[in-house]
Amino acid sequence: MIGNLEPEESVMNEDVIASRKAIAVCNQGVIQQLYDVIAKLGWDCYDDVMVEIGGTQVSGIHQPENYNKKWAAPYGARKYNKDAFIVIKNRTRSPFDPSQINPDLVAHHLKPEVATIEVADQKIAIQQDEEAIRAAIKKSDDEKGYDTYSK
Repeated sequence: MIGNLEPEESVMNEDVIASRKAIAVCNQGVIQQLYDVIAKLGWDCYDDVMVEIGGTQVSGIHQPENYNKKWAAPYGARKYNKDAFIVIKNRTRSPFDPSQINPDLVAHHLKPEVATIEVADQKIAIQQDEEAIRAAIKKSDDEKGYDTYSK
């Protein structure tokens, strides 16, 4: 019989199917919405505009030879999530400002020196607890023969 199509045969190329689906989506008013948003933003026809896909993930793990293809993706394989989205970037209107160094930020290895007080020829860090300071003062008073604890 002429024109017999077996179930395994594909009538249309997958690219044709994908482009027909895209046209169907655009016919739902998406193009008009895009025109309206671009007009509202005030973009110019000379702007550098890019269209990208967001909501994707790329496998960053090298798999061994006999890996389970059901659960793991080969290195560098891109997977589009079900909630992937389209990003339209206007690179002309997004200025590139590199990050600036925070002058108030001090690295942890550049900590300032700890303030100290000198009691009885012994330097004690002010950040130490009160008992260490009391002990140093008592030691100093005992060496000098002061009777400060009998009262």
